[in-house]
Amino acid sequence: MAASSRSQVLSLYKIMLRESQRFNSYNYRTYAIRRIRDAFREKKNVDDFHEIETLLHRAKENLSVIQRQLRMGPKEGEGCLHISLYPPLFKIDLTH
Repeated sequence: MAASSRSQVLSLYKIMLRESQRFNSYNYRTYAIRRIRDAFREKKNVDDFHEIETLLHRAKENLSVIQRQLRMGPKEGEGCLHISLYPPLFKIDLTH
């Protein structure tokens, strides 16, 4: 992995973890952090530049989902939280 790609990946990883820390709900917070860590660990040995770019793009989209959820997210116990941290789309139903 090129140095610039590595720094982009690490920066994005840290930002995603930091943003996930902002969830008020313990369950949201721990789920998002666990999924981020697992997804990045799973892809840590990817060498192909194009695949890295694709994964970075997907991670940026996921970051925007997290940020949007933080801004407009459901109140405790209402609605659903949708987090797509690498396919497939994960959905947490909060109505139960």
